Amino acid sequence: MFRTALRNLLAHKARLMMTALAVLLGTAFVSGTLIFSDSVGAAFRNKMTKSLDDVAVSVTTGHSNIAMKGVQALDDRTVATVRALPGVASVRPSVSGVAMVADRQNNPAGSEWGSSGANYVPGKDGKDSRYPIVKGRGPAAEGEIVLDEKTAAKTGTKIGGTVRLAIDGPVMTKKLVGIAETDDPRVSAGGSLALFDTATAQKLFGKPGEFSELVVSAKPGTDQQKLTAEVRKVLPDAFNAQSGKQLAAEQSKAIDKETSSIRNTFLAFAGIALFVGIFIIANTFTMLIAQRSREIALLRAVGASRRQVVRSVLIEAGLLGLVASAAGFVLGLGVATGLRAVLNSAGASLPDGPLVIEPASVLLALGVGVVVTVLAAWLPSRKAAKIAPVEALSTAEQPPAVKSLVVRNGIGAVLTGLGVAIMLYVTTLKDSDGLQIAMAGAALTMAGVIVLAPLLSRPIVHLFARATGRLTGISGKLAKENALRNPRRTAATASALMIGLSLITGLTVVAVSSNQGMAKMGQQDLTADYKVTSANFGGLSTDIAKTLAKQPGVAAAVPMRSVGFQSDNDPALVHATDPSAIGKVSYGRFISGSATDIRDGTVAVSDEYAKERGLKVGSALPMTFYDGKKAAPKVAAIYAKNDVYSSVLATFSLVDPHLDKVRDDEVLVKAARGEAAELRAKIKETLGGNPLIKVQSPDDLRRAEAGDIDDILYLMYGLLGMAVVIAVVGVVNTLAMSVFERTREIGMLRAIGLARREVKQMVRLESVMIAMFGAVLGVGVGIFLAWSGGHLVRSSFPQYEMVVPWARIALFLLIALAVGVLAAVWPARRAAKLNMLESIGAQ
Repeated sequence: MFRTALRNLLAHKARLMMTALAVLLGTAFVSGTLIFSDSVGAAFRNKMTKSLDDVAVSVTTGHSNIAMKGVQALDDRTVATVRALPGVASVRPSVSGVAMVADRQNNPAGSEWGSSGANYVPGKDGKDSRYPIVKGRGPAAEGEIVLDEKTAAKTGTKIGGTVRLAIDGPVMTKKLVGIAETDDPRVSAGGSLALFDTATAQKLFGKPGEFSELVVSAKPGTDQQKLTAEVRKVLPDAFNAQSGKQLAAEQSKAIDKETSSIRNTFLAFAGIALFVGIFIIANTFTMLIAQRSREIALLRAVGASRRQVVRSVLIEAGLLGLVASAAGFVLGLGVATGLRAVLNSAGASLPDGPLVIEPASVLLALGVGVVVTVLAAWLPSRKAAKIAPVEALSTAEQPPAVKSLVVRNGIGAVLTGLGVAIMLYVTTLKDSDGLQIAMAGAALTMAGVIVLAPLLSRPIVHLFARATGRLTGISGKLAKENALRNPRRTAATASALMIGLSLITGLTVVAVSSNQGMAKMGQQDLTADYKVTSANFGGLSTDIAKTLAKQPGVAAAVPMRSVGFQSDNDPALVHATDPSAIGKVSYGRFISGSATDIRDGTVAVSDEYAKERGLKVGSALPMTFYDGKKAAPKVAAIYAKNDVYSSVLATFSLVDPHLDKVRDDEVLVKAARGEAAELRAKIKETLGGNPLIKVQSPDDLRRAEAGDIDDILYLMYGLLGMAVVIAVVGVVNTLAMSVFERTREIGMLRAIGLARREVKQMVRLESVMIAMFGAVLGVGVGIFLAWSGGHLVRSSFPQYEMVVPWARIALFLLIALAVGVLAAVWPARRAAKLNMLESIGAQ
């Protein structure tokens, strides 16, 4: 039977080619994802390991306010204490913080989360092994700086030139004296590095004479764990000492967690692609078995058992899956490289490194391809084994029994009804905890529609045929009959396309609706022309609002500060501002009182917060701040829920005493009439082109909020596109094999006068009907799932309102139409080229 399976595989390789392509694409997705995640994880670990090569022990402070608590800080005395321990080769005291270097356009040269600054610590040879200098020298004075290679290139500054940067305030200028290499993963992932001499770094990032970390190197042969224990003994408990191995293990665990989330996401879409491939594989083997029924009958007649027939088909499927999976694995190497390039172009800044091919990835990719192919061929193999020899010799194909369709329709109705009922229940949920329930309901709904697809195909195909009947004539009628001749086959082919389009449609509706909500969230009550914030989220100097308020073209510059508090153990946020000016930059509707009623010792609260807490004008609001202090201001006004303020609005006198450092969260700027267009550049110029300062209009804020959603949506389109491509392959495969199956029929049609052009049109229309059937089902199911599942989004995102992007939906249908036309090109040409007499005589 193995030889029989191998012969069948080689004899029908042309017909199995499209099936092999479906397996190949799905396996390539799986293997590419595994190789990509392994490679990125290894690249991060290599960078991290290299940066920790000389770290035997790392000593840090337990908290930022250690000096305020009267505990010894990391200073020269601590360095000397640690250096005196046996086994210590050296101690490198380091100081680090956030340093925003300006590029040529006065924007941050590195990512906002990866712009770092540190001290350069020269050894006896005058060099710092952690930051090798590739050009120039290390910093030795307050006015000098060293940059990493990428950052220096972005600034366009040469040795001896001036670098502009900001730490947490005004712009500073320093002389570039050197360019250094670094293994810091943050820099390789898109950040920037600025190096200063130790005294300058302490002044910029901490306090004179204090360090943020001590990096201890061990003498050869010293045990890291023992040395770490010794360091802990001689230091106060407030200090945190970790071995280099422990740091490496923790960072490796964090890297694995990050890469595993990426891997799992991509594998989920790979699973969808393989699931779509199952329909193609099952269709192919069903049609092959029908075409080989005489051959199977002969095998049964000469003594082959039903089990042997099943085994032969499964062996054939296994061989096909193995060959296709091996080719898919090779293609997966390109997929892995492409994923890195695509994500880097989107701003991911993944570190460089070679492709890592783990044995487990190879085995898993090959195993998945083989298992999926064999499982998909299992039902067709059982059907082959049940064909009686006499029946198989007397006919090429038996029509499906009505009973089987009745049972199938009953099961489909139950699954669909259950899925729809669950999704309707999801619409009643008030929180997002029902995500798993919604996923189960969506899966059941889609499964039910797939099972019901043969029943649904008849009315939809009839409707499409009626709509195009006058234009297509006899070709359209024949195409309709062909599409409905085997409704299960038509349904399986269309279902592959339906799955991809339903997911794409659902994601599109949710994404567009979320974008609409994001456009409202935080901006619908904002009337300011610009919002000024800090790129490093460290706050703004209180002088900025005063400076901007004095500039020509500025009608108002209103600062906003905030601090957290608890009231009866319920956390909330209080915003502080100038009550007399807040109305100039935001729209606030007061239900009781007004903004001017807010004075020292009083607050205004939102109507929602007042309802939750049972507050009214004159009530006292008990507040416990996170510094332990308490207050009980009276409620002077109540305003309608506002996206610019938080739950509580107060004056600066209430908030400032509870801030470690009084800084503004943001400054809202209102332009004078006719000055808004030019004001952005004036604000940047007034603030000295500070790379730390972000100036955003309401449109900028909306785009920033929506940008991530759009990026994710386009990524999902790309990932689901693989499933759609496989579905297209399925349409081509079904049509091509159907043409082979109907060779004699096509010959008879040609003999009675059907022209080659009409044969092409018949096949093309059949393809379009199948594609449009899948598209209509996909769009309908996708919109329903987006509507019902969207209620979960609304529970945590009140601004969310379902919006159906009809233009995009129409585009999806047009794409499906194009898919139907293109998928039929090769089968239609093949059908039209069949020789009339040879076709009539075909067996």
